[in-house]
Amino acid sequence: MTVAVETGLWQLDTTTSTVGIRHKTMWGLVTVRGRFGAVSGTGEVRPDGSAVGTLTLDVATLDTGNAKRDTHLKSADFFDAGNHPEITFAADSAELRDGDQVHVVGRLTVCGVSRPLSLTARLKDGDTAGLTLEAEFSVDREQFGMGWNQLGMIRGRTTVTATLRFVRAAA
Repeated sequence: MTVAVETGLWQLDTTTSTVGIRHKTMWGLVTVRGRFGAVSGTGEVRPDGSAVGTLTLDVATLDTGNAKRDTHLKSADFFDAGNHPEITFAADSAELRDGDQVHVVGRLTVCGVSRPLSLTARLKDGDTAGLTLEAEFSVDREQFGMGWNQLGMIRGRTTVTATLRFVRAAA
């Protein structure tokens, strides 16, 4: 599939875009899934076809379907929403390669700690009206200072899934 994406400024469509997390807990026996209710972002496709942009997640909107767990995840043991209300990903470079594969290089900031992150997204569709990127990648939460692990119950990497729909930014 070859997709032509117009140069210019793009805005995240917050009504159709989703970012979720998935983590195995209870010694790998239970998978906890969550979703951020408020996601925002912007991007720019440059004349050479490369892109840059920023994605922001509101930590207070994380919902796993369990209020007690959500309160704990937003506490200083994990996301520390009181001191770090946002998670951001700043894409320094995004290049379309191999058909619909988008190589993305940037920095992920969680709990005030920034780390480089490279990932491959898939350009699901794109035209003059909008474009959709899908990505799935994993992160080690301990690299961001989230080391809480009562009795070894929470180990390993957290998987992040994203479906991001961008539309042309208003002039």
